[in-house]
Amino acid sequence: MKREGEEDLLCSDAVVGRIFKANAAPVGSPWMWTLAFGHHEDRTATHGYAATREAAMAAFAKSWRRY
Repeated sequence: MKREGEEDLLCSDAVVGRIFKANAAPVGSPWMWTLAFGHHEDRTATHGYAATREAAMAAFAKSWRRY
């Protein structure tokens, strides 16, 4: 069962990450993004929290593009 707002993030039809509203998160940052296992490589940030879905998407994209 997916969480509220949960989305798989795809690259070439492969799931490379996920974004969702976390059940437990820092105050004011309910949205969590995470890279899927196997796609961490040398990326320094593999997950994080953000105040909005859009901010979480931007943070994911920044981490993804570092490779």
